[in-house]
Amino acid sequence: MAEKQHGNGPRKLSRSRYEQELYRLQTELVKLQEWVRSEGVRLVVVFEGRDAAGKGSTIKRVTQYLNPRVARIVALPRPTERERTQWYFQRYAEHLPASGEIVLFDRSWYNRAGVERVMGFCTPAEHQRFLRQCPVFERMLVEDGILLRKYWFSVSDEIQEQRFRRRLEDPARRWKLSPMDLESLTRWEEYSRAKDEMFVHTDIAESPWYVVESDDKRRARLNMIAHLLSTVPYHEIAPPELEFPPRPAATGYQRPPRDLQTYVPDHAARLEQ
Repeated sequence: MAEKQHGNGPRKLSRSRYEQELYRLQTELVKLQEWVRSEGVRLVVVFEGRDAAGKGSTIKRVTQYLNPRVARIVALPRPTERERTQWYFQRYAEHLPASGEIVLFDRSWYNRAGVERVMGFCTPAEHQRFLRQCPVFERMLVEDGILLRKYWFSVSDEIQEQRFRRRLEDPARRWKLSPMDLESLTRWEEYSRAKDEMFVHTDIAESPWYVVESDDKRRARLNMIAHLLSTVPYHEIAPPELEFPPRPAATGYQRPPRDLQTYVPDHAARLEQ
């Protein structure tokens, strides 16, 4: 099946080609996971970008086949009154990985440089303090041995608005759209300036930013995962030898009558009628 042209950019990937490559990359992510667990590595992946840029759907594909005891997602709610009085990075540091763990931040400490800065949820002094302290904080993480990867998902204003409209019309995704999301449409340039200033201060050699073009979500997912794999020196860990034991002979067990248990109604059967 021929690929369709996607605007003036590269041709859109066919679903079959996308799914084939995604599964190959996800298989490599499983190998990465086993390497992290075996070698006691600590890996942090930060996902940032505008609303509806594709961060959440990419995280979903990254973790689809991973062990949640090894790879966990951190998506923190608004800080509590107590947390607002703490050192800004304190509540994020609590969720950093221990040995053999992967943590994916679905938004992170960079909230202060983005939404908090634009929407006035922090003072100018707090924002400037963040820009000074953030590189120091990240250098400390890297110096302590944490592998830190930061991805910025870049989406155009036109595509963002299209995705917002689809969310508004889809009852299964309506929860993803908030009044603050819609207000971001009217503050596009303010967010752009805030992001540019953030990059000036935090795109450092020890923890650089990697920009993911995400107008095409399929390409964005493949590009991000492939890049992450290319930056980590993992290798395949040989799995333990497993051998199915012989099934023992029956000893006369009788299952209790079905009417003694409560079964879930067969909803699926009604769909066949």
